[in-house]
Amino acid sequence: MVTEFILLLVGGYLMGSIPAAYLAARWSRGIDIRQYGSGNVGGANLFKVSAKWIAIPAIFFDIGKAMLAVWVANLIGLDIAQQVIIGIAGIIGHNWPVFLRFNGGRGIATIIGVALIVPLLNGLIPWSLIAFMAIMIANVLTVRNIPVGIGIAVAAMPIVSWGVGEPLAMILGFVAMFIIMVIRRLTPPKTQASASVTTRELLLNRLLFDRDIRDREAWINQRRVKPKEKPGKD
Repeated sequence: MVTEFILLLVGGYLMGSIPAAYLAARWSRGIDIRQYGSGNVGGANLFKVSAKWIAIPAIFFDIGKAMLAVWVANLIGLDIAQQVIIGIAGIIGHNWPVFLRFNGGRGIATIIGVALIVPLLNGLIPWSLIAFMAIMIANVLTVRNIPVGIGIAVAAMPIVSWGVGEPLAMILGFVAMFIIMVIRRLTPPKTQASASVTTRELLLNRLLFDRDIRDREAWINQRRVKPKEKPGKD
């Protein structure tokens, strides 16, 4: 089973690395999504730079791309810990895809997919995902700050998992997913907007709001400069 586990680990990472939002933006509008809007290679940014009929399938693909490897792992008899690790490999692939020089999205859709498939395949209720969705709904109805809501929701997943008595592998898996999300938020490439804030404020903004500056509209609507272009050149 060791060989099968390693193959699925690599396969899960490669599946996760498929940048659906990037490809959809390229095919539909001929643009590099990393140079527009928030610069994130994910469904939320794709919504802003493309049409909904293009963004929605990309989001569903991101949710499902790690699920296939986890399903195969369960099918061949790998245990729940191995399934969780393979799912996490898919999340890492989404966040640091080999096909985009390791600069991808935030992995939230892929986290949702793993949080759904692992419990269902093992006869459990996906309580952590239910809690995630409940927190996000409450966030939308009250403060309406999606990045903050996502941060709280992902942080709550291991707590809920522990509270309902789920296997240790799942609890630790959700802890790992939260850590991965935090690392990805804190380490994206800097933009021109990064120069306008101190390092401390930059890290705080990224951790809480998943952007370099507090002004959401200015961040989303910024025109990003391509790597080979000089600042100010369009």
